[in-house]
Amino acid sequence: MHKFLQLFKIPDLRKKILIILGLLIATRILAAVPIPGVDVSRLQEFFASNQLFGFLNIFSGGGLSNFSLAMLGVGPYITATIVMQLLTIIFPSLKRAYYEEGPQGRAKFNRISRYLTVPFAVIQGYSFMKLLASQGVIPPLALSDMFSNVLIITAGSVLLMWIGEIISEYKLGNGVSLIIFAGIVSGLPTFVTQSFATYSPQMLFTYVTYLVVAVVVIAGVVFISEGERKLPVTYAKQVRGNKLYGGASSYLPLKVNQAGVIPIIFAISLLLFPQFLAQASVIISQDFALRLTGYVAMFYNNILAYSAFYFLLVVVFTYFYTSVTFDPGEIAKNLQRSGGFIPGIRPGEATAAHIRHTVGRITLFGALFLGLVAVLPNLTQLATGVQALTLGGTSLLIVVSVALETMKQLESQLTMREYEGIF
Repeated sequence: MHKFLQLFKIPDLRKKILIILGLLIATRILAAVPIPGVDVSRLQEFFASNQLFGFLNIFSGGGLSNFSLAMLGVGPYITATIVMQLLTIIFPSLKRAYYEEGPQGRAKFNRISRYLTVPFAVIQGYSFMKLLASQGVIPPLALSDMFSNVLIITAGSVLLMWIGEIISEYKLGNGVSLIIFAGIVSGLPTFVTQSFATYSPQMLFTYVTYLVVAVVVIAGVVFISEGERKLPVTYAKQVRGNKLYGGASSYLPLKVNQAGVIPIIFAISLLLFPQFLAQASVIISQDFALRLTGYVAMFYNNILAYSAFYFLLVVVFTYFYTSVTFDPGEIAKNLQRSGGFIPGIRPGEATAAHIRHTVGRITLFGALFLGLVAVLPNLTQLATGVQALTLGGTSLLIVVSVALETMKQLESQLTMREYEGIF
């Protein structure tokens, strides 16, 4: 509590916090302003009955269910970033720019991601409007109305991306993550209201069980998010002139959950593809499109089959994304250059193989955890039979992860100022 109050006693830190809060409030206003001519109540019913789009609604901060100016949220920017990370596998020059050129390489990487955000926003905005129109959720739009709406939606996504980058510059947390965090937290009052509206004395045991499970899940999210395997590292002694350097022991931290929530986003994107494919097939044949849509709907309505496939996708993508973003060979080279080695392991390729083997083993626990978190809403719905009581595992993972990261950033800011006072 003392440190929390201390945040507002430091003028420049207080100013940063108030500016970030103001920007987050601005994102919530954008997410609440609907595009004219849309039946918002029908939209919200559609998203409440469709779990996949309900998940995407989380990343838009509720803007998608409102068909707002910022209906896509930071989704296009996240997609662009994911595509850029995948492209580092195909283009070695891009990988070198991201991993070896330091801040300049990352600035170039982020600049290309921003450019890609615009076409992704156009494609996603157009696709969602066509999909909602085909489902009868919104009225069919004329070409001019479609063009103006796509333009507005794209501008909203770019504006949110810009706000996210401004927040990141204050170094009190990742701007995009904080925007998503604000969107999830803003839905808590509605969730509490719905829970009280469906309450009855006969359901007391269900509600108590729900609260206990929620606490256990939050504790599990914290445990896995902070969990890491420490590989011991020893640095060889070196003589420089008349002095002896090195000989110190340290460790290499390997996080259990290297991938964060990215595998869940990948899995959702792949699960959405059949739905978009079914809608697009109307160009070929309307009967075929209706038949394919029926098959897709049948699969999505089978909670057990859908959950099992979803779980498998998350596990596979966790391994895939970890292998893309974590390079044991590069870490082994850096250790060798600095005179470090893992005791009992030869430097070079043997060290890389050891790190790769260790990461593969601990990633299994992270992958299973992410898969369980992803299907948690389905499991709670099957167990309780209450639609209003669905533990949003992905939402909890995002909220807890962002809260922990922001706390660390604030802690570092306070520590830095304490050192400034000492010196």
